Amino acid sequence: MIILYTSVTVTGIRGLPLIQKGDDLPGLIVERCALEEGDIICVASTIISKAKGYTRHLKEINPGDRAKKIADMTGEDPRFIQAVLDQACDVLIETPFTLTEVPGGHVGVRSGVDASNVEDGLIITLPPDSMKEAEEIRNELKSLTGKDCGVIVTDTCGRSFRRGQTGHAIGWSGMTAIRDFRGDNDLFGKTLEITEEAVVDEIAGFSNLVMGESNNGVPVVLFRGIPAWSGHNDLYFSPEEDVIRKALKKE
Repeated sequence: MIILYTSVTVTGIRGLPLIQKGDDLPGLIVERCALEEGDIICVASTIISKAKGYTRHLKEINPGDRAKKIADMTGEDPRFIQAVLDQACDVLIETPFTLTEVPGGHVGVRSGVDASNVEDGLIITLPPDSMKEAEEIRNELKSLTGKDCGVIVTDTCGRSFRRGQTGHAIGWSGMTAIRDFRGDNDLFGKTLEITEEAVVDEIAGFSNLVMGESNNGVPVVLFRGIPAWSGHNDLYFSPEEDVIRKALKKE
């Protein structure tokens, strides 16, 4: 497998309005950039959730006993913790922060529930099916432009053993998550046996650098010039493979 990167262009799509429920994200995107075949579009999960109405009012959430217990230890609003638990299909850690798995397989702090960049009293939840959201956006972009582009839905989260957040792919369409080098040869002719590259996460991480945090207002990033790759979509370890999950569950 030989993949040459001669030039990759990365462009933040500016000028998008503050997204409201019902907004046509693909339409807003194509109004602001001319897509080409093979482009990759990264879209922040936050604006997908806003457009689809994946938000909740804190005042309408009644926390249960578990949420109150966790909130007492973390110092957080028990209603917020209840929203975190509602989104989770598994809780790996309750304190000092709540680490959960959501139905799509993504593991992150507080189920990705966010109270930033949204009106007071509201919280944003992750799309319930980010893979479906990526596919829908990709299909709409192709319908509007005639161009077949890849789409990655991104979210920011921390990493074990390191400070700071980076962008991660939580949904994708038009590419495989993993570039599989197994069976290829290295520079010295040795056969690679374990090398698998999480390309969608690498792209999502760079997109987050362009999107920025706080008030940058660039929730969509266009990548042009990334060659196609082959591999598979097994981005998440299965519970049987995941030694970290097993260790956490023993606590």
